[in-house]
Amino acid sequence: MSNDHVVASAIIRLMQGVIYRESDEDTWITLERLGGGVRDHFATIGIDVVIDDAEGYAYLRSRPTEDGDEALPRLVRRRALTYNVSLLLVLLRKRLVEFETTGGEGRLVLSTDQIVEMLRLFQSESTNDARAVDQAETTIKKAAELGFLRQLRGQNDQWEVRRILKAYVDAQTLSDFAAKLREYAGAGDSDE
Repeated sequence: MSNDHVVASAIIRLMQGVIYRESDEDTWITLERLGGGVRDHFATIGIDVVIDDAEGYAYLRSRPTEDGDEALPRLVRRRALTYNVSLLLVLLRKRLVEFETTGGEGRLVLSTDQIVEMLRLFQSESTNDARAVDQAETTIKKAAELGFLRQLRGQNDQWEVRRILKAYVDAQTLSDFAAKLREYAGAGDSDE
């Protein structure tokens, strides 16, 4: 396979979503060996290729517009997230920080029940149990669709927290949201 073909393949894979070293080794090797060509391609349209070697993922990020420049159309769409999905992402990010600071190695895996329990703390007391579980499961599915959770193969109730969450929810967002949570605890809106 020619270098051009391999670079084109890596470009297409990045446009499809986050690249993980563990699950897409061929593309990862291309990014290591021929990353310059991939970066140059995206640079012409105002997109940065972000590669996190330590965490083993790569993704695309729109460059901020320079003063005086006209904004380019967005390739990487911003997503409007519901309260519950935003809440879950912040809670998962917090768990990831705790996991790493207590010396946890490898992947952070949580059960559906553990995630439901995390969310339950922030639901209004009037929400009945069955509804709370349904709402939490809907939120978990949405987080999985967005690529922040991955269901373990053959284990319906076990979820790996994907490390790309660290790039999406930074320390400042975590801190800001934690302050809001203290204000809004118990006032969760519906995802419906």
